[in-house]
Amino acid sequence: MASMATLLTPPEQRVLLHHVSWDTYERLVMDLYDSCAPRLTYDRGTLEIMSPSSEHERYNRTIAQIVEELAVEMNLDFESLGSTTFRREDSDRGFEPDSCFYVQNVQAVRRKKRINLMLDPPPDLIIEIDVTSSSLDKFAIFAEAGVPEVWRFDGKRLTIHELESGNYEERDKSIVFRGIDAIGLTGLISDSEMMARPDWVRKVRQWISDRIRKL
Repeated sequence: MASMATLLTPPEQRVLLHHVSWDTYERLVMDLYDSCAPRLTYDRGTLEIMSPSSEHERYNRTIAQIVEELAVEMNLDFESLGSTTFRREDSDRGFEPDSCFYVQNVQAVRRKKRINLMLDPPPDLIIEIDVTSSSLDKFAIFAEAGVPEVWRFDGKRLTIHELESGNYEERDKSIVFRGIDAIGLTGLISDSEMMARPDWVRKVRQWISDRIRKL
């Protein structure tokens, strides 16, 4: 039987369950199949259930849109798999990113209805919105799965993290999208809060074009 401690941390709601078996976690995943919320993170018997706020989702979708514009403008094929559930029973861990993308490994997962991390590569890029801190070390979970790059946004600043020797190191620029820097991305996110969406999208595309010309 799981013991429970409830954490209410505005603007997001998080519930932490301890002593949760893998089978219980799997049943919860199936019960919530095709639901975008809440999001589950499982780490060796500890389960975090997070219900994202409108602020959280606004940032998530803004950054995801930037990624899609980057891929199109750079003529890179990609698959956007949103908050797909990724889990590995052998490592006793599972996660649902805010957003995730396959770029370098897109052909390995295209047309697959299920991603199996025992056989398939992890996403090339994960977006993690961390307006309030998670109770779990998600970076350790992402590293265990072998995710090469994570973009983390804390409500003010976007940082880029590259997996190196089993740990994430903060980098100035992306490895997935060459020439794209964290400072510029942070500026675009800030602009999205003040500009009409069509004007902002045009600015994003111009910003990307300017970066491409400098490559």
